Amino acid sequence: MGLKKRIWEILEVERPSAERERVLDAFDVFILTLILLNVVAVIAGTVKSVEARFQSALRWFEIFSVAVFTVEYLARVWACASQSEYSRPVIGRLRFMLRPIAIIDLLAILPFYLTFFTADLRFIRALRLFRLFRVAKLGRYSSSMRLFGRVFRNKKEELFVTAMVMMMMVIMSASLMYFAENEAQPDKFTDIPSTIWWAVMTLTTVGYGDIFPITTLGKCLTMAIAILGIGMFALPVGIFGAGFVEEIQKQKAGKTTCPHCGGEIG
Repeated sequence: MGLKKRIWEILEVERPSAERERVLDAFDVFILTLILLNVVAVIAGTVKSVEARFQSALRWFEIFSVAVFTVEYLARVWACASQSEYSRPVIGRLRFMLRPIAIIDLLAILPFYLTFFTADLRFIRALRLFRLFRVAKLGRYSSSMRLFGRVFRNKKEELFVTAMVMMMMVIMSASLMYFAENEAQPDKFTDIPSTIWWAVMTLTTVGYGDIFPITTLGKCLTMAIAILGIGMFALPVGIFGAGFVEEIQKQKAGKTTCPHCGGEIG
């Protein structure tokens, strides 16, 4: 077996736990642990007392993590040429690099290197937030995350339609409330874009209470909009629930799903 193919199997190929080799399990455990420790480091680094005391340790841990993730990313790009769909040395690797999961891998390390090319401290602080993309790498090593990804791909059309309906509901609710409350509260419901804040808070049943209707028509509209919001924002939950049931039924029926394209195998 060639080196490229062996590295590809270690980094990319998904196998049932009973068939996995010890080296594959050890690699996954190491990367998973490193990702979780990075999330802890990012969170702890926002505490001023922790950052002041462990600044040097956090910095060296960041350098070590970026080095590991960089080697992992470059190894994936190099080894992908062992597969027929990425066999062309340049175009094949570019195709691999443009996959969503590969872009996430790149975003996990890119901010570290960009800090060497800018002196704007505000920009550097903003880039640090992108280190949280490392938690998205968990999707490679967690069967639950892969299941979630397959459900999202299978139900993307339904979720898109639901999102469009929700957007229409927000705009319609904001428009109706603007015309009902603008004269009574011109400082609160100043225009439709400003009223969208109220519409989102009401439809999601959060309701901060900073903006509320005082007219009879406005109160009646609010009651109707709040009731509609309960059902409307429950739709994505139902779609995801149905998708999870379908995927679990496929697994019980002996069908497996390709981790890359989402198609059925067997």
